[in-house]
Amino acid sequence: MKKPHTIFLKTGISVLGWTVALLLFFPILWTVLTSFKTEVDAIAFPPSFLPTQWTLENYFEVQERSEYFTHFLNSVAISVGSTVLGMLLAIPAAWSMAFQPTRATRHVLMWMLSTKMMPAVGALVPIFLIFKTAGLLDTLFGVTFILVIANLPIMVWMLYTYFKEVPADILEAARMDGATTLKELFYVLLPMSLPGVASTMLLNVILAWNEAFWTLSLTAIKAAPLSAFIASYSSPQGLFWAKLSAASTLAIAPILVLGWMSQKQLVRGLTFGAVK
Repeated sequence: MKKPHTIFLKTGISVLGWTVALLLFFPILWTVLTSFKTEVDAIAFPPSFLPTQWTLENYFEVQERSEYFTHFLNSVAISVGSTVLGMLLAIPAAWSMAFQPTRATRHVLMWMLSTKMMPAVGALVPIFLIFKTAGLLDTLFGVTFILVIANLPIMVWMLYTYFKEVPADILEAARMDGATTLKELFYVLLPMSLPGVASTMLLNVILAWNEAFWTLSLTAIKAAPLSAFIASYSSPQGLFWAKLSAASTLAIAPILVLGWMSQKQLVRGLTFGAVK
């Protein structure tokens, strides 16, 4: 029989968890509901939680005014491209640091992590000038490249952590059986680390999809993703809250669906190796 204080503790943790989850989900819910309001309802004070008059007018106007599918395809290309290119760089780097470490390995890992602590705006001017000189402004390759650089430290760290959980004896046995480095990597290490590799890819897709600073700073029209699509509804005339909410809903819907569909794989990968 469970003790009363144990039941109380578990109940309290459950209530706290649901409270935090609802607080995090509430802005998304409010945005979705606002997208079905008229502009008058959207700016009404005091605000109403539910629309007094449900309408799809904002979605129709967003579709007519903006090329949503062009921005959507740009976001897909940037997210997938930066993930694939980043994995091609991160997997060999993480493998080398996990199984061929040197005295400088930990310093390199810490240095890579420290680059994420610098505000991105601190590197904006030199990167903008380099991109301008190289002709990479407002190009899909340019945005993809900068997002690979921005997210590569996280990818290497995550893969390094997952690879360290794989027993080195298994890789050594593969080498003794005549496996080359590539076969050891593709036929032994990656299959054993598949949950971690999948979660790393999913997280990078989410980070690239939600990136706003670099995409707004380095794109204009041709390579503008959905973050620029949302920003286009901020004008000198003011914010059109209902239309802005409709644009935001259209932008976040694909990544929300992907997150819900892959949440089990993502959680499994993030906890890979946590229990032995």
